[in-house]
Amino acid sequence: MYERSSVAELADSLRSELNRYSVGGKLPSSRALVEHYRVSPVTVSRALAQLAAEGLVVTRPGAGVFRARPRTSAPAPGDTSWQEVALSAEGAGEVVPRSVDATGVLTTLAAQPPGVIELNSGYLHPSLQPERAMAAALARAGRRPGAWGRPPVEGLPELRDWFAREIGGSVGAADVLVTAGGQSALSTALRALAPPGAPILVESPTYPGLLAIARASGCRPVPVPVDADGVRPELLAAAFEATGARVFVCQPLFQNPTGTVLAPARRAEVLRIARAAGAFVVEDDYARALAHEDAGPLPATLAAEDADGVVVHVRSLTKATSPSLRVGALAARGPVVDRLRAIQVVDSFFVPRPLQEAALELVGAPAWPRHLRTVAAELRHRRDVLAGALRRELPGLELSHLPSGGYQLWVRPAGGEDDAAFTAAALRAGVAVAPGRPYFCAEPPGPYLRLSFAGVSGPGELVEAVRRLKGGSADGSADGFAGGLGPDA
Repeated sequence: MYERSSVAELADSLRSELNRYSVGGKLPSSRALVEHYRVSPVTVSRALAQLAAEGLVVTRPGAGVFRARPRTSAPAPGDTSWQEVALSAEGAGEVVPRSVDATGVLTTLAAQPPGVIELNSGYLHPSLQPERAMAAALARAGRRPGAWGRPPVEGLPELRDWFAREIGGSVGAADVLVTAGGQSALSTALRALAPPGAPILVESPTYPGLLAIARASGCRPVPVPVDADGVRPELLAAAFEATGARVFVCQPLFQNPTGTVLAPARRAEVLRIARAAGAFVVEDDYARALAHEDAGPLPATLAAEDADGVVVHVRSLTKATSPSLRVGALAARGPVVDRLRAIQVVDSFFVPRPLQEAALELVGAPAWPRHLRTVAAELRHRRDVLAGALRRELPGLELSHLPSGGYQLWVRPAGGEDDAAFTAAALRAGVAVAPGRPYFCAEPPGPYLRLSFAGVSGPGELVEAVRRLKGGSADGSADGFAGGLGPDA
């Protein structure tokens, strides 16, 4: 497989040499470039495609690659200041906001400067992604008969059946809708279940993307605290009674960000409380494929234990594969399925068939269970390395729970240090971390940080990240923080 850095380097070299050719002049053949730069044909193809996308070269099949005509200078920018008035002029009683605060989501998606160790990522590092298996699956999918045709709006029957078997219980293929990843599934579920202005009960803390969806839909997220055993049933019942909410969104397995698992005694209680309130439970089962090697047998999904259509189940292949394999599922029973389907069709018509076909090829290949075993072992190892380094080097960071699944540790800074200040100091030290404040929809009980161990290249980067945090800066010139010792201590 080609190296990303080689593609970028070759593109830079070719870009710098374009002035040697007149407009319309032909560049050396791909074979000549392979021999001259000693790179693979795939690397040459990718680099030329990048230059073509930039409008610097033109590819003519059968003829070669030619220098493109320079683009004419861009016209002077127009005056867009009028938009400030148009975008801020909200009508009286407007329920659904037109501006959305995506800060918490962007924290995990923003690209960091070179050299920064990313402890804020929400996805597996490329070294942990099944890139070869995905490439092979995509190639096989593209050759399937009808692969580029229109799929059923609910999703391919075979893929719906696979998701149904994974969810378990009496969930069948007819209960499943294929979605464009978990975030899209959550958005569809909330829009189907709660009208604008309605309260939505959420775990506290919880995933910032969920809070962004709720607020973008004009709904009001209401926090229900979690402890070491998951959401507290007595507070959930009180929240239903106080707000009249008809939706509760939870992550019973390896909750993000705390990593907790809903205790067996609480599972039936949560379903009973929701059923008594005439409410739905949206089960976000995002991390089932991210169980660690030492997790032991996993509990069934809430959907598998639900006989009355209380649970709307959400899951995705994305977290265990790649950010770009955005294939997920919504599962529900009863009249709500028609509403979920209608909203999804209006929003996106359907998930592209080649992507669905590729997902089917991937999960049906022998490489899939091997990949899951590799991820389970590696995540356990990385968790232990990061937790050990924190306890050894930064004892002031309180780590009260060591999760057996997921990809993050939820820690509390020493002495009530502000999480925003910690995050800024960490970035100056060359480490990106996620502040805890966006994980709360109301005032947080204290400062927290989420440290991800999935998005780095390996355990060595985790050790280096903690070393930088202990020193307080990338070069050791600043005072330490959060229980770390700076050079002047």
